[in-house]
Amino acid sequence: MSTDGRQTPHSSHLAEEGPQHPKFAHPAEEIFAKIMDFYGIAWQYEPRTFPLAWDPQGNITAAFAPDFYLPGQDLYIELTTLRPKLANYKNRRIRRMQELYPDVHIKLIKRHEMRTLMVKYGLYDEAEAILGTEAQKEVDE
Repeated sequence: MSTDGRQTPHSSHLAEEGPQHPKFAHPAEEIFAKIMDFYGIAWQYEPRTFPLAWDPQGNITAAFAPDFYLPGQDLYIELTTLRPKLANYKNRRIRRMQELYPDVHIKLIKRHEMRTLMVKYGLYDEAEAILGTEAQKEVDE
């Protein structure tokens, strides 16, 4: 992770590169990547960290690394499978990011939206896996 907000790619993937994927933090991220691959949409996994707060000495005290960047759409994607109450944490971070970086486009895809996407593409078992409170446990942020 870059401490100054510069691009720090963890993984980059173009559909024509084949099926190799990075180690994802949550199964929903892997499913999202597979859907992007199926449609030939290029993506990058956690390619950039955005500083959100600094201490008086200028050291970064809070930062945010969206899950995906879709270069063809110039859009960052953040996925959440957390309970709606806990998703407010991510909403606050995204709002802060938009205040500091107004030219950066970001979309939060919530758990119910991700489940709808999975069902739409016939991924019923995967959609079932993010249903219920067990799937809503907080993953390391």
